[in-house]
Amino acid sequence: MSKAFSASRAVTALMLAGLLLLPLYSQLSGNLFILTLFTRIVILALAAASLNLIMGYGGMTSFGHAAYLGIGGYAVGILAQEGIGSGFVQWPVALAASAIYALVIGALSLRTRGVYFIMITLAFAQMAYYVASGLARYGGDDGLTVYKRSAFAGLVDLSNRVQFYYLCLACLLGVIALIWRIVNSRFGLVVQGLRSNEQRMQAIGFPAGRYRLVCFVISGTMCGLAGALLANNTDFVSPAVMYWTRSGDLMVMVILGGMGTLFGPVIGAVVYLVLEELLSQVTEYWALIMGPLLLVIVLFGRGGIMGLLGRLDRG
Repeated sequence: MSKAFSASRAVTALMLAGLLLLPLYSQLSGNLFILTLFTRIVILALAAASLNLIMGYGGMTSFGHAAYLGIGGYAVGILAQEGIGSGFVQWPVALAASAIYALVIGALSLRTRGVYFIMITLAFAQMAYYVASGLARYGGDDGLTVYKRSAFAGLVDLSNRVQFYYLCLACLLGVIALIWRIVNSRFGLVVQGLRSNEQRMQAIGFPAGRYRLVCFVISGTMCGLAGALLANNTDFVSPAVMYWTRSGDLMVMVILGGMGTLFGPVIGAVVYLVLEELLSQVTEYWALIMGPLLLVIVLFGRGGIMGLLGRLDRG
């Protein structure tokens, strides 16, 4: 086992241990805000991990991934508004709606490559944003308040901060485990092969479009789950969740942590959102500090934080 590999494992283990023990620290210290902060971080890490499946492993750079966050969130919010509060109904609807939207986007955008693919995914995300803004019955631009969180027949209480945090963490780890199974399966190896050399993979008989489309739909469905969690976390969902800047944030998390690595997006989400929180407490112009910091990491840490760890360890 190489030093670089052991270093990345050590960092990953420390991060996971910290996430698992965070509620205990929060209760002992009386710092409830840190639990609220990291609940949001875990949810967005799930969304970033879903983006990493298509961007890091599949080579598909989607600039509209946040659309599924909004679709999952609105599925929960709209059903709650209409009197359907069961999570056993809300969450499957959120996953199905995200999957269907991903199927439509993928079927059209995967016919193109490069900047055209990026622009089509961005256009579809903006379309979802403007549709949500026009839903006057469900708040329009002002967003939709979720007055009651999803109910699971007493199995888990989402109003309990600790239970909800561990549910979000379990969903994140479950998604990461699923991604690991996917990328190490025959299907995943084909998707990665298409990223490396599409012509060769097609020449030996693999239909590129079908494999990419299935991967795209799986990724969108995972992000829809993050959307359902986010709506329950904030008790609110708005069109702003789908805006292109949120898709940009998810891309930064993936690139910062390390594309094509299992836990890179999680590390990227933790570093990015913690830095954002700390800097925003110092100055309202925190983005002017965050930008150069991210630029330095991208320029000198090829492969993100995970790649930087590997090079430092080898040196």
